[in-house]
Amino acid sequence: MKRLYIYMSLTLAALAAAPALADTYAITGGTVYTLGTAGKIDNGTVLIRDGKIVAVGADVAIPADAKRIDATGKMVTPGVFDPESVFGLDEVDQVNETQDEALTSTRYSAAFDPTDGINPRSVLIPVNRLEGVTRAVVAGGSNSSVLGGLGSVISLDGTEGYVLKDPVALFVTLGEAGKKLAGGARGGALLQLREAFQDAKDYAQNRAAYDKAGRRAYSLSRLDLEALQPFVTGQLPVVVQVDRASDIEAALKLAADFKLKLVISGGAEAWMVADKLARAQVPVILNPLRDLPEAFESLGSTLEDAARLQKAGVLIAFETGDSHKSWNVKQAAGNAVANGLPWIEALKAIMLNPARIYGLDKTSGTLEAGKDADVVIWSGDPLEVTSFADAVFIRGQAVPMTSRQTELRDRYLPYVKPNPPALPPAYSKP
Repeated sequence: MKRLYIYMSLTLAALAAAPALADTYAITGGTVYTLGTAGKIDNGTVLIRDGKIVAVGADVAIPADAKRIDATGKMVTPGVFDPESVFGLDEVDQVNETQDEALTSTRYSAAFDPTDGINPRSVLIPVNRLEGVTRAVVAGGSNSSVLGGLGSVISLDGTEGYVLKDPVALFVTLGEAGKKLAGGARGGALLQLREAFQDAKDYAQNRAAYDKAGRRAYSLSRLDLEALQPFVTGQLPVVVQVDRASDIEAALKLAADFKLKLVISGGAEAWMVADKLARAQVPVILNPLRDLPEAFESLGSTLEDAARLQKAGVLIAFETGDSHKSWNVKQAAGNAVANGLPWIEALKAIMLNPARIYGLDKTSGTLEAGKDADVVIWSGDPLEVTSFADAVFIRGQAVPMTSRQTELRDRYLPYVKPNPPALPPAYSKP
């Protein structure tokens, strides 16, 4: 298995050096989980050309110029999609100079877009990419306002053209964290949001008067008011970080009053109001490993949260809250299966459903003709901790299966084997 992994890594690293959007690949012989209308395809073929999936099936005609990748005995799926991350914004947790996800200034709130601060060369990206994570939502936050700012969708394949959609959502904080930001009361946090949304709507109807200083003062800056427009009109989702059941109900009322496209993030007690979430068609982004009452607002945490929500008809997606190890979401999804969630629904929760939540499912999330070729070949069940990605394709290109971690492993491995070299490690590769 290890020799196969190394062989595939070296082969695909060489393939990745080919010109972008020019290669044709045929992944053959694997068990393909399309997550689309075709479902599961045994001994299937995924044909990729110029960054797109051209065909998927058991009897796909393979062009003569296609590079064949044998996936016999393996599983083939879409890439993993992290629905809430800080990729490129947070490098070292204990080093403030490497963190760009949280705004402490009070001058701007809703207009804060952390996308400009993303470092696409972050070492966190290849670490997660070789584990099958192919795209992510990068979201910021605020240490001074319940309006945390905007988020964007990025592809984890390189340093050019990696921003796929910006903005993709507005991020808001309620619950215990929200009340602290609003002066010490949950009602204050909701009041701030209501005022902000009312002002944004009024501003949209009176721009000319505002520009001539002929309108009342607003609670937010002009840039914040402009940034809120696609959210108060329901074009883009508002992601609300909240856990307690009553806080989720308050967020549902707020969304109904302003006709917001609401998404719940956190949702430790979301299962308690699953029927209300389903009726309102509000998705929930959660970590299925949460089961401890780490705060009063999450006393109802349970490992069955995901299964209960899905059974009630709520669209769910999984996240870990740790971009250093975003790939652990696969294990989290496996735990959700162990606690009642159907296996195929867990797969959708880390691959398809994030794309659906953010309105990107027409171009990603399934293995279907015409969609972006984010494809992963797994050594086994991707929800098992003993399975690994043997090959990863992002937008049609095979990415190198290397990271700083693998390079350090390869550099120092000889020194833990019998009869290591005589010189100390510092002198083997100056």
